Amino acid sequence: MHLTLIYVGSTSEKFYEEACKEYEKRLCAFAGFKSVCVKEEKISDEGSSSAVEKALAAEEQRIKAAVPKGAFTCALCIEGRRLSSEGLAEKLSSLASSGVSSAAFIIGSSHGLSKSLKTGCDMLLSMSDMTFPHMLARVMLTEQLYRAFTIMGGKKYHK
Repeated sequence: MHLTLIYVGSTSEKFYEEACKEYEKRLCAFAGFKSVCVKEEKISDEGSSSAVEKALAAEEQRIKAAVPKGAFTCALCIEGRRLSSEGLAEKLSSLASSGVSSAAFIIGSSHGLSKSLKTGCDMLLSMSDMTFPHMLARVMLTEQLYRAFTIMGGKKYHK
């Protein structure tokens, strides 16, 4: 299976980047993996809901362009379904068994993702009711994808 992680906005925090690279390296032993950063739209009037919606629509176009053709799409958002690590492993295993060879996971900016993008995704996933920095969510998701594949492979990493 090939996985693509699409996220909005970059970070200057090296510890997030280093953590992501470590889990990406581990994950590549089990699956193809590609991480894609799309540009975050600048919002001149943060208090304006129309300005935020316009920015999210622009980000949506960049996100859609990064999704591999035919990929199963999963958006991370607060209203998504919560899964255990085993549940994520079961979902990925089920996708692979049904012939899905590519999955794209999408993390939005601090403003989230557009409603239309979420509506168009195959699955919505929530990590928690808590709020995390988006770059930490990227680390957490990459680790959970690695963990899911170790579960699927019967490896000792997952306890």
